[in-house]
Amino acid sequence: MTKVIGLTGGIASGKSTISNIFKEVGWPVIDADQTARQVVMPGSLGLAQIVSRFGSQVLQPDGTLDRAALGSMVFDDPQNLSDLDQIEHPLIMAAIDQQLAGFKKQGLPVVVLDVPLLFETGMDQECDLTVLAVVDRKTQLERLMKRDHCSKAAALKRINAQMPLEEKMRRADVTIDNNGSLAQTRLQVAKLVERVSQQK
Repeated sequence: MTKVIGLTGGIASGKSTISNIFKEVGWPVIDADQTARQVVMPGSLGLAQIVSRFGSQVLQPDGTLDRAALGSMVFDDPQNLSDLDQIEHPLIMAAIDQQLAGFKKQGLPVVVLDVPLLFETGMDQECDLTVLAVVDRKTQLERLMKRDHCSKAAALKRINAQMPLEEKMRRADVTIDNNGSLAQTRLQVAKLVERVSQQK
């Protein structure tokens, strides 16, 4: 029976680092962000629905989705954001379910669901264990500003738009402290991998 591990974390929390370590140990990872990009590729139903709702100004000249333009339309408008979620989320969930079913059919012992909105979308219900990447606010803010080349105010706005870290910690089965070095993160993940492997 395939164990499903749900991986999540706030923005710029180092979740991708943990995801990559899981891949190194041979655990396949279903990446929700990557899946989200796939369901809005040119020619897809998702992109057609987004253009129908938001207009052709959300398209790049080559026909791909202009994420910056779409982001500016939905970020400060709750209704637009809700409309976008109603288009994207069912398509993303269906694509993830399809990938997961494929891995289960292969009889793989462990599959990781890397989902930023794991708890918000209820996808934690699909998981046997949930893992949360955690960093302190100061580190998160610095990493986000550096990564996305944005101001402190813009970074804070994005962090505060997410489910509070305390709530995620309350719901998660395991937390990985990402404030330290890569070696410290690897040690925590290694312990988790050993724990899951022993439960088979």
